[in-house]
Amino acid sequence: MLSLDLRALKALYIITTSAFLSFLIVFYSHHMVASDVIHSLVSAFPFTNDKPVPAESTFDTNTIELILGNHNEEPILGDHDIELVVASLKEQNTSWYSVYFPDWKHNIYIVNDLTASLTVPRNKGHEAMVYLTYIIDRYDNLPNNTVFLHADRFQWHNDNPDYDGVPLLRDLQFAYLQEEGYVNLRCVWVLGCPAAIHPFNDEAISDEHNEQATGEIFRQVFEELLPGHPVPTEVGVSCCSQFAATREAIQQRPKDDYIRFREWLLNTPFQDGLSGRFFEYSWHIIFGKDPVYCPSAADCYCKVYGMCDLPNCTTGECKGRYNLPPYATLPDGWPRVGWNGEERPFSGP
Repeated sequence: MLSLDLRALKALYIITTSAFLSFLIVFYSHHMVASDVIHSLVSAFPFTNDKPVPAESTFDTNTIELILGNHNEEPILGDHDIELVVASLKEQNTSWYSVYFPDWKHNIYIVNDLTASLTVPRNKGHEAMVYLTYIIDRYDNLPNNTVFLHADRFQWHNDNPDYDGVPLLRDLQFAYLQEEGYVNLRCVWVLGCPAAIHPFNDEAISDEHNEQATGEIFRQVFEELLPGHPVPTEVGVSCCSQFAATREAIQQRPKDDYIRFREWLLNTPFQDGLSGRFFEYSWHIIFGKDPVYCPSAADCYCKVYGMCDLPNCTTGECKGRYNLPPYATLPDGWPRVGWNGEERPFSGP
């Protein structure tokens, strides 16, 4: 009977020890602990075929800290902290996000396909409907960093010599985003800075493509949607509704605010060009920035993209970084084919 009890005790010990080691191995895999730590763990619980042998070595404080982590250190930013929110039509090709950024979660909203896994209540207000829908749906479990984007890789407003979205995302400085809460993906001032909207000076004009059309309308909508803010005399931010924001910046407003914004967008009689334009020039205010948010181009390129000491910079541009194209639609074959059918040098992926 005693022999049986000893065998049972030995079996129980082995099972318990194995379970504990399995837990530590899983913990090690999750936190990428060095392999010598696992070796030290195994050495701490040796046993023979006959009976358990007390370990002669014990965990030192360095080993314990390596296992448990030093919680006084700043958290290390990982890919799981970043998500992309993309406003897309079903006919647009968004596969480039998966090709070049496979480790980031992509939330591709198809606005003109109600059967899509991610879509919107109504295709209205351009990208604003997508951005608001994402914020509302994910408000309680937002990632640390969210980047709000359009669908195409090459777009006329991308702040890059080739209008290429890949280097913008590749070089985006998330540590700086964490400091700021919000950053615009455009540094150049052309279109939007130093001030694009004058709510008290611009008359209400029915033509949504007229620059002055937004001023009076902006004031009306601002008073309705942001009653706690005084209407600014000037609003400036570089176009065109592509930006990044932290969870804290988004959540500084209650979820009900975003629901109210979307309800207004769903019900407004304004055309998409005007309703979407209101949000285009309000996101930075919504996320806590001043009405005029126009950092110098050199400062922006350095802090947002890590491109410091660029030559030939003025307040609003660094020559060679961005040229306003003659048309909003890039030519077929871009970026290797130019506006006049000529070959272009393109060194990107």
